[in-house]
Amino acid sequence: MDLAQLTALLTPEGLRLLDGLDPVDTTADVARTVSQLRKAGHSPELVSAVVAQSRLRVRARGKFGTFADRMLFTRAGLEQATRLAVAAQHAGRFRDAGLTRVADLGCGIGGDALGFAGLGLRVEAVDADEVTAAIAAYNLAPFGDAVTVRHGSAEASDLSLVDGVWLDPARRTSGHSETARVRPEDYSPSLDWAFELAGRIPSGIKLGPGLDRAMIPHDVEAQWVSADGSTIELVLWSGALARDGVRRAALVLRGDDRWELTSATDAEDEPARPLGAFVHEPDGAVIRARLIGEVARSLEAGMLSEQIAYLTSDAALTSPFVSSFRVREVLPAEVRALSRALRERGIGRLEIKKRGVDIDPATFRTALKLRGDDSATLLLTRVGSKRLTILADRVGA
Repeated sequence: MDLAQLTALLTPEGLRLLDGLDPVDTTADVARTVSQLRKAGHSPELVSAVVAQSRLRVRARGKFGTFADRMLFTRAGLEQATRLAVAAQHAGRFRDAGLTRVADLGCGIGGDALGFAGLGLRVEAVDADEVTAAIAAYNLAPFGDAVTVRHGSAEASDLSLVDGVWLDPARRTSGHSETARVRPEDYSPSLDWAFELAGRIPSGIKLGPGLDRAMIPHDVEAQWVSADGSTIELVLWSGALARDGVRRAALVLRGDDRWELTSATDAEDEPARPLGAFVHEPDGAVIRARLIGEVARSLEAGMLSEQIAYLTSDAALTSPFVSSFRVREVLPAEVRALSRALRERGIGRLEIKKRGVDIDPATFRTALKLRGDDSATLLLTRVGSKRLTILADRVGA
């Protein structure tokens, strides 16, 4: 969305038109709606803006639920926005630390600011992009004077009246649609600036979960977050926002449920052991936080192979920090022999998971030529130099 489209949209006519549309989801919906609106005499700029927003609102429901139906977006802004449930977790950290006024630097379309304001915090939101800042102001307008939104840079922001900072450095090239990831040294504001700020004022810094761990300052709490099976972010917490004695944390969110592992250090792995009755795949946040050993001990499990994040056990124990599979048997690794074995067992629906082997699951599934009514999970991994092919069933699936 450019400034001309936003200007056309932010009028009584534009907003009434948007709110009155049926949801626009498919390509056919787009073509039909554009034709109807152009025949009704609306300008090309307004039609383009309204149809694009209606389609983005449909996509945004996964992150914002019914709130999406009154929000505005850019495509890039929606992709990079924090899910509302996760934003609420961030806001709770500030509230529980006794902070009441937050600067949201790099606020994007306002996802995290919605969480802060929703818990009663006052928010000073800033974004370097003019269109994005205007959209954030619209999205946050229901909170009235509790939220102010400004177009400007994080570095130039006056922080004298806030007691905490939420910072989401730009990790992609600028733009409202197609963007590309940049290297950590090219983040805006820079990580050096962000880390210096975090040393002066309680801060939460949102980063990608794959950030090189060597770049993490030693005096912050590093919390990796996964939501509904996807590892979505790393947050570095400083000052009053960091918990005493916690330097590594894995937060796992599934729907309305929440579980967390915390530790003062990386956890020591358990030794490797032979394949048992169960295989467990740790959640991505647990792997990133290097807390696999903590989970292994709770499951009375060991590593299936050194340097590969599969656990194995004999005890029928489960954990919210892993996906568990009951082992049926070990099958041949060679494709033709494996295909024959699966057909003999009537397996026509196969979930394929891999660690430590270089295959494309979709291509591999095609090569297996599956037939049958049964379903199972195939775990492909290595123990030393030997490839291991495990037929299993999800526990609790």
